[in-house]
Amino acid sequence: MLQVPKLTIIMPIYNTAQYLPRAFNALLKQIDKSFKLIVVDDGSTDNSVEVAKNYANRFPYFKLIQKKNGGPSDARNVGMKYIDTPYVTFHDGDDWVDPGYTAFFIRAFEEHPDVSLVSCGYWMDYPDKKSRVVGHPERGFLTRGETYLKLTNVFGSPMKGYSWNKAYKTAIIRKYHLKFDRDISLLEDQIFNVKYISVAKGVYYTQKPYYHYWQRKGSIIHQPNIKKVADNFRGNYRVWRKIIKTMLKDREDEKMRKKLDRSALRDSDVQ
Repeated sequence: MLQVPKLTIIMPIYNTAQYLPRAFNALLKQIDKSFKLIVVDDGSTDNSVEVAKNYANRFPYFKLIQKKNGGPSDARNVGMKYIDTPYVTFHDGDDWVDPGYTAFFIRAFEEHPDVSLVSCGYWMDYPDKKSRVVGHPERGFLTRGETYLKLTNVFGSPMKGYSWNKAYKTAIIRKYHLKFDRDISLLEDQIFNVKYISVAKGVYYTQKPYYHYWQRKGSIIHQPNIKKVADNFRGNYRVWRKIIKTMLKDREDEKMRKKLDRSALRDSDVQ
C-alpha cells in the first residue's frame, strides 16, 4: 500500500542526461518513499527528457514538465506550481542523495512541528579526487539571526544558502507567494532562503550529510563571465537588504513587546 506523499522533490534538469540515472537510482533507494518527484526539463538539447521518461514508471509519484529554457530559477518556480504536499525540497539533476535523504526531512518536520525549515549536511564530490564531507558534526535549533549567519556563510558556516540541502513548508511558500528570482544567475538560492526566513521562524539543522554535490566543470557555477560578477554584486545586495530590513523590524517588534509587557505590569500593580 502506497503511503500518502509528504514531501515533493523538484528537480530542474538541463542537459544532464549522463548524470540522471545516478540521481534517479539514488531516489529509488530511499528508505522513506512517501515523496513525489517533479522533474522540470528546462529546454534540454540532449536526451535528458528520454532518460526521465524511462524512469517515470519506476516511481510511485512522478511528473515530468517540459518548458522552454529559462534558467534554474524559472524551472523551480514552474515546479512549485504543482506542489500538493506539506513539504518541498529541491534537487539538481547532476547530484545524488543517500538513502536517508527523504526520511531525514520528513522525520525532522514531524518531530519538530514548530520549525519552518530543515537543513542537512552534504558531500562535495569530484571526478578527479576524493569526496569530502563539508563542515563538522553539529546539529540543533537556530534563531532567525543565527540562520542568516549560516545562510550567508559568515564565519565559514557550511550550511550556506543552497536550496538542495533544505526542506520547506509549502504553506509558508504559498502564503507569502515566494519564488526564486529569475533575473540573476548567482545567489538565487540564498536570496530565496533569506526571503523565506524573513517570514518564518524556527530552523532545525544537522551537518550529517545526505546530499552529494557533484563538482563538474561544465556547470554554470564553474563558468566565469562578466555577468556573474555583476550578478554576485546584485545578489549580495538583495540578500543583505532583506536581512537588515528584517532584523530592524524584529528589533522594533521586540521593543514594542517589552513596552507592552511593562505597561501590563504597571496596570496589574495598580489593581
